[in-house]
Amino acid sequence: MKIIVTGGAGFIGSNFIFHMLAAHPEDRIICIDKLTYAGNINTLKEIIADGKIDFFRLDICDRERIYGLFEREKPDMVVNFAAESHVDRSINDPGIFLFTNTLGTGVLLDACVKFGIRRYHQVSTDEVYGDLPLDRPDMFFTETSPIKTSSPYSASKAGADLLVNAYHRTYNLPASISRCSNNYGPYHFPEKLIPLMIINALHDKPLPVYGEGINVRDWLYVEDHCRAIDMIIHDEASVGEIYNIGGHNEMRNIDIVKLICRELGKPESLIQFVTDRKGHDLRYAIDPAKIHSRLGWLPETKFEDGIRKTIRWYLENESWWRPLVKA
Repeated sequence: MKIIVTGGAGFIGSNFIFHMLAAHPEDRIICIDKLTYAGNINTLKEIIADGKIDFFRLDICDRERIYGLFEREKPDMVVNFAAESHVDRSINDPGIFLFTNTLGTGVLLDACVKFGIRRYHQVSTDEVYGDLPLDRPDMFFTETSPIKTSSPYSASKAGADLLVNAYHRTYNLPASISRCSNNYGPYHFPEKLIPLMIINALHDKPLPVYGEGINVRDWLYVEDHCRAIDMIIHDEASVGEIYNIGGHNEMRNIDIVKLICRELGKPESLIQFVTDRKGHDLRYAIDPAKIHSRLGWLPETKFEDGIRKTIRWYLENESWWRPLVKA
């Protein structure tokens, strides 16, 4: 099978490629990535050099070049990770998020219809549901929870999801959607919470925490996420379905930062509380019962184990993240 992976030089996309190469060596991976600030070609350079994947520097919004690639390569499947994903950036510049995340998805869907793709999978986010109250730990997002976005980022991803559903119904496109909770692990861009705290702590720099740090996120080790997507795209009965992929690892932001300080032997005095983000969601929590009951998936990595593996990876791979960090 020939699989196009968009955004494959980014955090989750690159981890997915590594997973697929190990789990399905018989498949051919075609990675396309625009290589914005969050796409790092160095992540993939060895497997590109070894001929294990084909790489094309492409913008998913470039309809002519996307159509040309589809016509030339005749892919069987598309897994779309390509997205602008940082909420703070979406608040400062919403337009690029709408363009890439929504309109870019539309270009991919048009190409899939035009060239008769066998399967399309949209990688989405739990942020399309909005947030949950902190005082209701019994409440979780399910696949039937209403869309209630809080930021330009989540709105752009919700728009993409709605397009996927529309193309499935209107054009009978064999498509599926997964909505994941916060991922963490190797190759995570340093602007995100966990790698930022690790790298700043290593250099005894301030650890900026929004508000009081009481916002809660459900954390999912990236390899568990990749395994879930692998299951979905190889299950024909999942066409037309939406799956929530959660880690069952709810943590307050402040507790994660303190844990990182302990693991690195750094003082909590490095923590600095800063002005809260506009429209900051309080709590995300996903119920993954559907994917568990239908496909047998459950997260295998406990947060305590995953965060230690992640910290160790950043300690051992400074050559990867050093060029991405501002002096």
